[in-house]
Amino acid sequence: MNGHMMQARALFPGLMASATVAAAATFLSQHYGAPVMLFALLLGMAMNFLSQGGPCLPGIELAAKHLLRLGVALLGLRITLGQIAELGWFPVLLVMGSVIATMAVGLLFAKLAGFKASFGVLTGGSVAICGASAALAISTVLPSHPLRERATLFTVIGVSALSTLAMVVYPLLSQWLGLNNHDAGIFLGATIHDVAQVVGAGYGVSTSTGDTATVVKLMRVAMLMPVIVVIAAVNRKHRSADEPKAVLLPWFVTAFVALMLLGSMDWVPKVVQTGGNELSRWCLVIAISAIGIKTQLQELTTVGFKPILLMLGETIFLAALIASVLSLYSRQHSLF
Repeated sequence: MNGHMMQARALFPGLMASATVAAAATFLSQHYGAPVMLFALLLGMAMNFLSQGGPCLPGIELAAKHLLRLGVALLGLRITLGQIAELGWFPVLLVMGSVIATMAVGLLFAKLAGFKASFGVLTGGSVAICGASAALAISTVLPSHPLRERATLFTVIGVSALSTLAMVVYPLLSQWLGLNNHDAGIFLGATIHDVAQVVGAGYGVSTSTGDTATVVKLMRVAMLMPVIVVIAAVNRKHRSADEPKAVLLPWFVTAFVALMLLGSMDWVPKVVQTGGNELSRWCLVIAISAIGIKTQLQELTTVGFKPILLMLGETIFLAALIASVLSLYSRQHSLF
């Protein structure tokens, strides 16, 4: 008992510091309409001195690692198999194909720019699936590297900024393309990076567009599980003999699938689902606050313009792909 009390006391200062930064970021996000992850990162980096040794470090490390995984696991409460079935086969195939294609393009662009393949996987996955949440989740199964946390932070900052820009530009783009409310919902849900920005953009067009966009976006969130499993399997296969084998199916992926299946069978009470979604959001915001606290701003200023162009290229590719497929699909169906 005394040992647990001592451990709790050691973790408390860092956890409280990370939670305080997360609360401040949430307040600013609600009042100024900017992504909460971006505020959490920036405020966290401003508190970097807390990670330079001292009593806060153990709790910050715990928040950056374990709360992150818990938050990802609880994302499974957001999606049900029934939601996917309601939209039919076309959006499902569109989401699956676009995720695979965008991650492949991310790998190709990263290779052309001289980056490691893992950075292409990280940025491509964050653009293709669910923005900052995907970046945080994918980073947990990438190979260990001294620059992994810096790459993750940069990806979260970049994808959050691009998601905010897309929330403003993409509804106008969908009108310019002449998409009806249903197709506009598919376009917005399949292209905008973060869930919150999808909701804002979709319901800004119409209620039906918002409903469609939200479900399509949650389908992309569901793709996070198989993507993580594949990445973990590939990394496990390519590790050297002296490195410890990675777990093929991390516990948080198993929990994600279990919660999604329980929700699909209506075994999760509404109040539990709502509370779980809110807990997931807080875990992710606290985790990214802790990662921000661990990172020095000058480290991010050394990355240059190539990573920015990489993420911008992936974002443009995804939008062009979805718009092209929607246009072709609509044109073919108008002939019958």
